[in-house]
Amino acid sequence: MSDSMPEPGTAAGTVPGTEAADPSGEGPAPATGAAPDPAAPAPLGIARTPTGDAGVDAELERLADADHLPADGHIEVYEDVHRGLRETLTALDARPAPAPVPPHDNRS
Repeated sequence: MSDSMPEPGTAAGTVPGTEAADPSGEGPAPATGAAPDPAAPAPLGIARTPTGDAGVDAELERLADADHLPADGHIEVYEDVHRGLRETLTALDARPAPAPVPPHDNRS
């Protein structure tokens, strides 16, 4: 190839095989010449281990909604998840209604 044409699959002005790995797993950034914005929303990549309680697991899965929001949008998701967890956990602490007492037969 000529010196003026980059090899296929490489960005202009780079040496093949020297592209930096993308830690986000989203693939290489578009070749716009600008560095990626470090303040842009990006998933943290933290695994959520199921707890075994469907209500708690559903609330914890909601935390993934914050992955695609800017930092100032996280508080709304966190507060909503916190409220849901409190309700779920409070329901676990609630005493079940007493069983109905069968009528007594007072015949002697």
